[in-house]
Amino acid sequence: MAIVVVGSLGLDTIETPAGRAEEVLGGSAAYFALAARHFLPVSLVAVVGTDFPQAARAMLDHPDLDIEGIDHAEGRTFRWEGVYSKDMNSRETLRTELNVFERFQPELPDRLRTLRNIFLANIDPVLQRSVLAQVRQPRLVLADTMNFWIQTKRDELLQTLKKVRMLLINEEEARDLTGEPLTHRAARAILELGPETVVIKQGEHGAFVQSADLYFTCPAYPVDSLVDPTGAGDSFAGGFFGALARMGRVTELNLRRAAVYGVVLASFTVEGFGVTGLLRVEREEILRRAEAVLRMSRFSLDDTARILR
Repeated sequence: MAIVVVGSLGLDTIETPAGRAEEVLGGSAAYFALAARHFLPVSLVAVVGTDFPQAARAMLDHPDLDIEGIDHAEGRTFRWEGVYSKDMNSRETLRTELNVFERFQPELPDRLRTLRNIFLANIDPVLQRSVLAQVRQPRLVLADTMNFWIQTKRDELLQTLKKVRMLLINEEEARDLTGEPLTHRAARAILELGPETVVIKQGEHGAFVQSADLYFTCPAYPVDSLVDPTGAGDSFAGGFFGALARMGRVTELNLRRAAVYGVVLASFTVEGFGVTGLLRVEREEILRRAEAVLRMSRFSLDDTARILR
């Protein structure tokens, strides 16, 4: 088993209250792959320019990462620059340069078209469908999206949602997509659009998973040092989807387990600039943090019921 991720690779310049980092490896495909590789091998499909630095490429050099699907196009690599507020709950985008990413037309190598676990990162919903059309028998498909696509390509996005098994989205995007003011009602409305499961990212508050018979809230892992929240959502996706694909079956219990691993991998990301937090991850620490998240919400219902006896 393996996972294909189709998304962006770029160079980010990030300023937070913890400091500043210039032109560090970023992009949805990078964060997702470096998180998901702890569960299954990951093949990346993305585009970079001829100026993509060797140091950034070296960060993706790992036995469980297949980077042969990265296209090196003539031109400059995608770049983004942003500044975070003091509480890091909001940010201002100073610069977005699509460069070669603007012409991205993902083509899966033949050997990847037989893989069945697909993460469609935050790209044009038309491109998301074009990727799905190249996969022979997709089994598990998780798609991400954002307000830009919701507002500018809503009809195309709705067509894509009919073809994916799961949608990953944050609270603001869920409300924007459905028009529902309450997040849990927005989640139920998304299920009517096609996906069997919707995963709502809630930042420092964790995430919740909604399906026909499941509503599960997972708290975030409390980090001691918040450095940079960039990419936390994509890292959550890597942990969540990687764990779910490794377990092999989509059940209520496995969705709960996957959410725990999602918040754990996101917790590593925010501890360093760019992907550096993910590069330091050890599997034993993943397990330790996962157990800590479980302890945060585990209690005996019998003990609670005694209050009213």
